[in-house]
Order: sequence, then structure tokens, then C-alpha cells
Amino acid sequence: MANSVFGATGTSIFESMSRLATEVKSINLGQGFPENGLEPPELIEAAVRAVRDGAHQYPPMMGLPALRQAVADNSKRWLGLDVDWEREVLITSGATEALADAFLALLEPGDEIILLEPAYDSYPTIIRRAGAKPVRVRLDPPDWALQLDRLEAAITPRTKAIVLNTPMNPIGKVFSREELRGIADLLLRHDLIAICDEVYEHLVFDGRRHETLFAFPDVRDRVVRIGSAGKTFSVTGWKVGYVTADPKLLGPIAKAHQFVTFTTPPALQSAVAYGLNLPDSYFEGLRRDMTWRRDLLVDGLRGAGYSVGDVAATYFAVVATDGLPEFGDDFALARRLTREAGVTAIPISAFYDARDVHSHIRFCFAKSADTLQEAVSRLARWRETLRWKAAS
Repeated sequence: MANSVFGATGTSIFESMSRLATEVKSINLGQGFPENGLEPPELIEAAVRAVRDGAHQYPPMMGLPALRQAVADNSKRWLGLDVDWEREVLITSGATEALADAFLALLEPGDEIILLEPAYDSYPTIIRRAGAKPVRVRLDPPDWALQLDRLEAAITPRTKAIVLNTPMNPIGKVFSREELRGIADLLLRHDLIAICDEVYEHLVFDGRRHETLFAFPDVRDRVVRIGSAGKTFSVTGWKVGYVTADPKLLGPIAKAHQFVTFTTPPALQSAVAYGLNLPDSYFEGLRRDMTWRRDLLVDGLRGAGYSVGDVAATYFAVVATDGLPEFGDDFALARRLTREAGVTAIPISAFYDARDVHSHIRFCFAKSADTLQEAVSRLARWRETLRWKAAS
């Protein structure tokens, strides 16, 4: 018999929509991965060299020293943080493994952990498998503002932690320093820890700045900060993640990692170390390039009559479903878009436990210009066809 948590878990919406996209040959703007060709070529060459010339046996369980040092240096360069790479950095097989390690290591059966919805679907499943209870606090559209009183009201004597995803998937929200200060105060007042999913830290647009709870000295020892090479270098298939935390938190997380994957391919670690040491121009170019792709999609959709909110970060744009024909719910709309318009999106209700928020659908713009332009053209034609049918 299957475990009750995994046995009751169906196929993820990302996988099911991608399968449908493949079946009907739709343009897949649903699942969040960059299109081939967006990877920095110098990073690929670094990986080739590492495969050809490097070691092929188990690397150190904590990760290659060169990569752990590069993660610490990156924190200093972009956030002004002093990190001890030997005591405070762990390399994992992707950010999802890092999250699982943190949940398994830091939660006890019966603990409660707060998730801000909309929330990435990996969080609650692993939390429940760790024996803890996810408690959800919603951010409401259209501005997705954090209501600290609502967050504090969800805290009980069983609450152990808060999961904070910033920049936030799927809505592209960047938490402000003021919002983070409010969360930090709650950590102190209620003796909590924060598990911070910051995989989109280098994908923040329009002069905004990524802020992290790890930069607040009074809660630094309560924060687990998780990053991802997949998002920073458009290599999501590499599955190289990193955890930065105070030794008292990193110690048990490393023990969980030891028994989950133990380590990560050394050639990919070497290449990511090379990537994190690229000059500032690479990271600035990444932001400019993704801003351009964002604008290509968002401006095109707005021009075609779709309602698209501000996209401050990540590589996702959310489109409001109001003003579109009512096909049932956002799941039905996403399926019809795939089959009729030939463009695949993700319904935002997939990011809510109750599946009752149907206000938006999510599109990924980490694609080529040709792909984005063709997607916009298809969506514009589909919308115009619906208007024509309604008028006839």
C-alpha cells in the first residue's frame, strides 16, 4: 500500500498541462523552464571541461569547496552579507531537495508551518510527509499585499516556521524591506524560523532590489536561505541548489541531505561555481534580457485586450480571467486555451489548497522571441474569434 500522503497526491498541474501541450502541439508557456538556447554558453563550456577533465566520483557531501565559496561570495557581492562558506553553506540537488531537507530536518510531527498562498505545490506535500501541518495565509489579488495581522492570527503554540518565497512564484511579487521587517518581528515575538525560497533572486526587474530576511541581523540565525543555479543560469535540468543558514540550522539540514541524495554531480557543481564567479555584467544582462522578454509578452497581451498586472520579478506573468469568457473555472480556461488557442498556461488555483481562487492564469516568458510572438498572435486571434462568435 502507498504512503497516505503520496498515495493521495495526483499528477502535478505542471506535468499534466505539459502533457496536454505536447499532445495537441501547443506552445507551452505553462511549466516554468527556459527555452533551450537561453543558457550562457560559457557556463556550458565550463561544464564540458569539468566532465572531460574533472573527477567522476562522490564529491564531498556538503558540496565542492569551490562552489560553497562561490555561494558565499555571491551573497557578499549582491547582498553585502558575510557568510562562512565552511559552516553556513550546503550544496543540494536542486532547490526542491533543499526545501525537502529543511522540512525533514527542522519539523517534528504535529508542528505547524505557515505557507503564503498562492504557494508552490511542492511545499505542502513534503511538509505533510514530514508529519507537520501546513497552515495557509492568503495574499489577495490584485495587489497581493501581505497583511501582517492575518499572518500573526494564523500563529498558534504549535507553529514552528514560516515559508517565504521571494521573489514569489506564481505572482512575481517582491517582498519589500518593510514587509520583511514585519515578518522578522513575528519570528522574534513567537520564536519561529523562516525557510526562504529565493530561487529567483537574480530575476528582479525595473531597478527593484531583492531583499532577504537573512540580511536582518536579529533574525539571521532563524533563517534558511535557498537558492538555485537552475533559475540564475537557465539550466533547470541541472538541479543544483544551495542552502545558506546558521550552523545550528544547517547542521540538521545537512544530515537530512546526507540521507536524501548525499551529493550532487561534481561537474555541474564546478560549472555553477564558474557561473557564480562571472562578472556583474552577466547578472545585469540576465535581468535586462528577461525584462525584454517580459515586455514582449506582457505588452503583446495587453495590446490584445488581456488584463496583465505588474511583473516585478521571476519569469511569470499572471493574466486576469475576468473579462474572458466563462468556461467554468481557470482549469477549464487553461485547457481550452491549450486546445483552441494553441497556447498553454497554468491555472492559479493550482497554487491554492482549496482550489477556489480562479482569478488568474500564469504564463512563462522565459522563451525565445519567436515563441513569445507566436504565442501572443495565437492568443490575440483566439480572443478575436470569441468576440466574432459572440457578436454573430
